[in-house]
Amino acid sequence: MLTQLTALTLLPAFCLSSLLRPRQIDTSAHCGQWDTVPAGSQYTVLLDQWGASGASSGSDCARLTSVNGNMVAWETNWTWTGGSGVKSFTNIQLDDGLNKQLSNIKSMPTTWDWSQATSGKIVADVAYDLFTASTPGGANANEIMIWLANFNAGPISSAYGADGQPVPVASNVQLAGQTWNLYSGSNGANNVFSFLPASGNAITSFSGDVNGFLKYLTTNEGLSTSQYLVTAQAGTEATSGTATLTTSKYSLSIN
Repeated sequence: MLTQLTALTLLPAFCLSSLLRPRQIDTSAHCGQWDTVPAGSQYTVLLDQWGASGASSGSDCARLTSVNGNMVAWETNWTWTGGSGVKSFTNIQLDDGLNKQLSNIKSMPTTWDWSQATSGKIVADVAYDLFTASTPGGANANEIMIWLANFNAGPISSAYGADGQPVPVASNVQLAGQTWNLYSGSNGANNVFSFLPASGNAITSFSGDVNGFLKYLTTNEGLSTSQYLVTAQAGTEATSGTATLTTSKYSLSIN
């Protein structure tokens, strides 16, 4: 019986070199409104510039910098002027393990280390963005956001105080080793739940179980465990200003 090493040595030289050569990734900059860039077998970089028409000028570009197993790194450069709404949500999308009923998800471990350089005042957030639906691959019914940073932006909320600030439906919620305020409202198409750091400070190095946030919502906020997780993304919602978001390490999986 051939050993694995012997079998490899019998392969033609060009086949052997292909097996041993690291898988190439596209590290060039992409700036198209709906460009997509494969990032290994688990992820895709999406240049989702869905609100670009609301800007008087601007651009948004992104590039992969590395893929190592289930760990990926990327960079986003954006600048937007004009309009009050979100212009883009350049993100890394998980493509593996989706369309699973919430009741069947055991864990969603994640790591996200990032930094951001800005020029002047910006309006943006850095966040996970999840969607659930009533059927696998179905229409979005609920959006769940986990904000790691809020730069002069604000979550969707059904209630606002006299000062014009959104009012949380739950405060000082302990999840994934951090303290959060939870906001709830509608974007006109589906329910939106947004967890924001209670301290107001950016969380630039985050590690935890995203499923804990889903379990909190099913236990306390009426999110049905029969819903299916159909989308899991992480990136920056950019409204105005100029910034470069650099992710040095990111991973997310569904078990």
